[in-house]
Amino acid sequence: MAYNLDEQDQLDQLRAWWAKYGTAVLTALIVVLAVLGGWRGWQWYQTSQATQARGYFEALEDASRQSGDEASARISAAMQTLRTDFAATDYAARGALVAATALAARNDLAAARQQLEWLTQTKNTTLLPVAKLRLAGILLEQKEFDAALTQLNEPPAAFAGLYADRRGDVLSAQGKTAGAREAWTQALEALGATSPLTPVVKLKLDALGA
Repeated sequence: MAYNLDEQDQLDQLRAWWAKYGTAVLTALIVVLAVLGGWRGWQWYQTSQATQARGYFEALEDASRQSGDEASARISAAMQTLRTDFAATDYAARGALVAATALAARNDLAAARQQLEWLTQTKNTTLLPVAKLRLAGILLEQKEFDAALTQLNEPPAAFAGLYADRRGDVLSAQGKTAGAREAWTQALEALGATSPLTPVVKLKLDALGA
């Protein structure tokens, strides 16, 4: 097929441009396709992880509603898998709270404490304040007062009242009446008049007497 002079000139320019930039264009295209493929692969992996983790979480919830040694074993097994294979998912963090609650209700404080201690070491900032508060409660029951107070340091603003109330519980158990009074007074200020916990804290203060 014959080309006129203008067409031939355009083809020559195109060949020259491709000779100069063609390799770079192909390289950039390959990189873009690789990034897109990697992103889609990562999305698939994340979805797969979440789906599997949800299955174990639902099994954990189901076991927590049952009683007996078999249910406790199922709770521990499901939570172990979540912690080992799906630690980065929200289901693992939520599962730790569910497992700790169920195990504490069965009076297995050591196992409940283990779940909460694991959760406090994760990067789940949303559930961390709840985990520390519950862990402090278990440590209080185990009479590890100093360890309990350590969990209650520097509370988030939204948890200031709850942490102060729990700190008062710990100090009262230690026989430190003045410290308990101060902590519960701070709790009342932070909780406000509308909190359902406020009447309970007032009763604790009244029980201290003058």
